[in-house]
Amino acid sequence: MSATTPRLIDFHSHWGTERGWKGSPFENAQNRKALQGYFKWEMSFVSEEEQAAQFRQAGARVMLDLAYTYKMDVGAVRDQHDYAFDFARTHPDVVLGNWIGIDPSRPEHVKEFERCLSDGPGLVGLSVHPFAPAAGLPDGPAWEACLNLCVEARRPVLMLVGTTGLGAGTRGGMGITLEDCHPRYVDRIAARYPELNVIAGRVAWPWQSEMIAIALHKANVWMELHGWSPRYFSDELKREIGKRLRKRVFFGADYPMLSHERLADEWREQGFAPDVLDDVFHGNAQSFLASIGVD
Repeated sequence: MSATTPRLIDFHSHWGTERGWKGSPFENAQNRKALQGYFKWEMSFVSEEEQAAQFRQAGARVMLDLAYTYKMDVGAVRDQHDYAFDFARTHPDVVLGNWIGIDPSRPEHVKEFERCLSDGPGLVGLSVHPFAPAAGLPDGPAWEACLNLCVEARRPVLMLVGTTGLGAGTRGGMGITLEDCHPRYVDRIAARYPELNVIAGRVAWPWQSEMIAIALHKANVWMELHGWSPRYFSDELKREIGKRLRKRVFFGADYPMLSHERLADEWREQGFAPDVLDDVFHGNAQSFLASIGVD
């Protein structure tokens, strides 16, 4: 790692390994073709060792999201979680932890989430996918038990907001309704569970102003900005990152679609002050992790 490589705590990326995408739309050739055009990612997978080496080279410690496990039977879900946990135990220097995605309407999934909270290495948090049809909207009753588990365990929930690349460019958008990704659900959950730490994932376009207002209003809400080059952030978002939101923003990449090195360079190109970049790249995350008892 060169002296100029920033130290990054990445609050959201996916897997570069083929196993890490098990059960996802990327297993379907037609979906892969459509999504390749959107993400400009060639779908070339790497080994587990190669993935760890890439994180190490980038100076990144990463929160990994399997993303599609909520659709699986509980046995397959557990296998995926054990795969992720084995990787984390083997490479603790580059893995911060894992976002766990389950179907909260299935009791066996909720029990598996409890196991993950108890036994999973590093930071284990709940990933809420508002476009998961079986689960219902994030403020619906199906999520209540899991959100309370997060409160009890002092573990965060990641709620995805804004437009998604999943289904983009396909007829019907793979059935995804973008309105379900409105940040109003972050606001409602943060208000209903004041002891819950809520991280809004992605740039919230086309509702960025609403998301900024929510992050400023609710002290238990943070933002991580994976999946977007900072070149395309709105002027309002860039301004607030350097001012009122300076301590409330985490770095997120969306590896392997976007590389850590590329994003770090593009953050620097936007003219943010060095101390602001230090906060975004790792300082804010370190403070947050210390507040919930995670090394």
